[in-house]
Amino acid sequence: MEHLNEMTAHELAPRIKSGEVMAEEVARDVLRLIEEKDPAINAYLAVQPEAVIADAREVDRRVAAGEPTGPLAGVPIAIKDAICTKGLETTCASRILEGFVPPYDATVIARLREADAVIIGKTNMDQFGMGSSNENTGFEVCRNPLDTDRVPGGSSGGSAAALAAGTAVLALGEDTGGSIRQPAAFCGVVGLKPTYGRVSRYGIIAYGSSFDQVGPMARNVEDCARLMGVIAGHDPMDTTSSSEAVPDYTAALKQDIEGVRIGVPEEYMAEGLDTAVKENVNRAIERMETLGARVESVHLPHTEYAVAAYYILVTAEASSNLARYDGVKYGYRGEADGTSTEGAGGGTAAEATAGGSGGAPALAPDDRLDDMYGSTRSGGFGLEVKRRIMLGTYVLSAGYYDAYYDKAQRVRTLIKDDFDQAFEKVDLLVAPTTPTTAFRIGEKIDDPLQMYLSDVYTVPINLAGVPAISLPCGRDPGGMPIGLQIIGPHFGEERILRAAYAFEEATRT
Repeated sequence: MEHLNEMTAHELAPRIKSGEVMAEEVARDVLRLIEEKDPAINAYLAVQPEAVIADAREVDRRVAAGEPTGPLAGVPIAIKDAICTKGLETTCASRILEGFVPPYDATVIARLREADAVIIGKTNMDQFGMGSSNENTGFEVCRNPLDTDRVPGGSSGGSAAALAAGTAVLALGEDTGGSIRQPAAFCGVVGLKPTYGRVSRYGIIAYGSSFDQVGPMARNVEDCARLMGVIAGHDPMDTTSSSEAVPDYTAALKQDIEGVRIGVPEEYMAEGLDTAVKENVNRAIERMETLGARVESVHLPHTEYAVAAYYILVTAEASSNLARYDGVKYGYRGEADGTSTEGAGGGTAAEATAGGSGGAPALAPDDRLDDMYGSTRSGGFGLEVKRRIMLGTYVLSAGYYDAYYDKAQRVRTLIKDDFDQAFEKVDLLVAPTTPTTAFRIGEKIDDPLQMYLSDVYTVPINLAGVPAISLPCGRDPGGMPIGLQIIGPHFGEERILRAAYAFEEATRT
């Protein structure tokens, strides 16, 4: 059997389904690679080898018995730790959820199991998705496999790093403001942020509920399209889920891009863009022209306000969403005297407050309850999470709501209108994914503003709710990958994947 690093999902699944390759053999190979490579990378937070082998054996049994198997039969997939997995610890890379084992699967996980994918483990991330480098994890910092002195990007850095290291064939990420696309760019893989509502959010640990979106990550566009086809579609458990019909994403890949109108936003090619990134993105645009695309400049005039509006709105939502972590029901608990109890358990609220299934002590007296909440959140949340909760609470407070939150919502509407108007003139937009390539660990962690500006080309897409993909388009002088971002209108994933595949095929070496 070829080395896992050289195999793709669209090659692997048919070979497993035919019996030519054993799913157990593939699973053992990926587990061996994790044991060999991951100590230097820290892409994974939780792996259960016994469960991985058992799932792979079940695929092999069904193949041998002639039973039907799903489209991802036996394909190893890594899951971002913000997505609930029944029986497998899910922490959002935060100490406040350490030891939490969900009693149910997120809808996307249920769909992967139905497709017979083999879930390898949970991947590292910035706590609750709050970060652009994976340095805000509550555990060991994840490193870029291409240069372990550099970040893999965030917040889905672990998923991107696992793909780049060859310790997964597919991965799921989750994108709130660029958390799939930025790490995909930094690690030289492919990542798609779908239209908001295209993929179910049921079972996703919430950060910014009007932004969060699960999406596929892979080492090539075709695998990304196949994974997207499995996870997309309406879910009655998610009230924001769209009932829009799901097309066959792989069928669109083989069409050429002759006559496709591509817009290049001038605001994305301006000051602050690294020279090597700009040169490679321009070359990519020229290559798309040679493939028959028609290129023109477009304007997204409110782009300069996107980062400010995003960090007001998303922190406000985080302030509300993270209020549930109080030390009562599950996870980390700080006591009123400043001590703590790990793993208050996954039982009912009554069990937890009575010191039931998790073994936690009874709640502090009422007059000390606030102290217990404060101790829990101080000890359980990381610095960046605290910063964003405080910022979000501030912009929602009396006297500041109109000045900040309401104004940011109005800006969000203007940014969405920018995209709507652009897509009246063109079919797709093409731009850099990030202003620079992967930076060094520690380079920006003490400068939150510089870290936030890493998302300058990705957050407008989340504000507008439109889909976008990042795929490699070259390397900088130091050999680090550069991401090309292709953006489409609402539910324009077919268009995006078609253009991305055409470019990938034309530049394949």
